[in-house]
Amino acid sequence: MTAVTFPNRLKLASLPTPLTRLTRFELINSDTRVWVKHDEMTGTEISGNKIRKLEFIFAEAEAHGCRTIITCGGIQSNHCRATAVMAARLGYRAHLILRGEKPTIMEGNLLMDYLAGALIDYLPQEQWSTHTDLGQRLVEAYASRGEKALFVPIGASDEIGLWGYIAACYELREDFRQHNLQPDYIVCATGSGGTQGGLIVGTELFDLPSKVVAFNVCDNATYFDRKIRDDVTRWNQRYKMNVDVGELSVTTVEGYVGPGYGIARPVVFELITELARTEGLFLDPVYTGKAFYGLLSELAKRDDGALAGARDVVFIHTGGLFGVFPQQSNFDFTQ
Repeated sequence: MTAVTFPNRLKLASLPTPLTRLTRFELINSDTRVWVKHDEMTGTEISGNKIRKLEFIFAEAEAHGCRTIITCGGIQSNHCRATAVMAARLGYRAHLILRGEKPTIMEGNLLMDYLAGALIDYLPQEQWSTHTDLGQRLVEAYASRGEKALFVPIGASDEIGLWGYIAACYELREDFRQHNLQPDYIVCATGSGGTQGGLIVGTELFDLPSKVVAFNVCDNATYFDRKIRDDVTRWNQRYKMNVDVGELSVTTVEGYVGPGYGIARPVVFELITELARTEGLFLDPVYTGKAFYGLLSELAKRDDGALAGARDVVFIHTGGLFGVFPQQSNFDFTQ
């Protein structure tokens, strides 16, 4: 195991989160044992994987005297909601740049953003390519008033945010020891690459026995390969680490995005319902529902799938519960 010195970190999440095995949900055409790392339990209002990254992001803001966090994402962004709530809790200002037009009804994550007092700018889809420029202009605008602001990219997925799931791998190492477990795969959804990248680096640093496999909910495998290698390169440079970027195994399984980002096929909603009824496990239709459906589909392929030969698989539940509510019309309540 490589000796790792973590940078400054605020203890914001409820950690460690549980690791439990699914026992009542029936897998079709597979005898693989599926375990769930319950990162939806990192904190009730915060919930999900984002808070692990924000522990390091807010420490960075604090170190530089920033009292405003500017960040961006979709209208139902889990990351933006987590940032807004944590900013309120710590006495910061959150300024969000959200993709799309302002809706007439505030619900789900967006409702939480407003309740937490976030300032919000909406940027139409056709102008979204300029969101980073807008973020930098906002940083400059705050500076002109004598205030320091930190711009955080989508999903807090950068060289600082990587630490969130590098640290999670240290936690998983203890989970595996307690359960006498050597999982063949660690599976997650990937949307901005930070969780996937952190897991890939963390499994190497802490000698975990598992291969990281991610199911994309947007973009494609080529994008995530490039994004993660770029993030890790900057992480190496910033923190004087020497992970071999060229040797990283970045495995992103395509084919489960469905009609588009945030749009799921009926089979995903059916799966969400079944898991809730059999295990009390709540997934969302944007991230975890699609990734878990991908996991089941690949396991059913046995030796021909992306999870070939799996005896034990750990699924990282990254949260996203608030994303269920705006899509309630897609569930069948007649069953």
